[in-house]
Amino acid sequence: MLRAGPETVTDRESGVARIPGIPKGKQSWLLRYAQRYAKKQVGSELDTAAIMGHQSWLLGGAGAYELASQRMTAVPEKLKSLVGLKAVMMIGCPF
Repeated sequence: MLRAGPETVTDRESGVARIPGIPKGKQSWLLRYAQRYAKKQVGSELDTAAIMGHQSWLLGGAGAYELASQRMTAVPEKLKSLVGLKAVMMIGCPF
C-alpha cells in the first residue's frame, strides 16, 4: 500500500500516488537538457522526467537506458515496441 507523504498528492480515482515534478525555475541542467531532448524527439516535455529530476542519478540512468535502446540495432523496431507494450501490461501501468 502506498502512503502519501507531505509532498505527494493521491489520485482518488486510481489510488496512485503522484509526485509533483520540479518547477521550471528550479530545474537542474540535466533535467533541462532531458526536457529539451524529449521535446525534440516526442514533441512535448515529459512529466516523468520532471519527477525523476528529484534524483539526478535516476534521471541520468533512465536517459542512458533510453539512448542505448534507441541505438540498439540487433532487434527490429517493431519487436522493441511489442516488448515495451508487454512489459507495461505485465506491471499494470495505468498509462
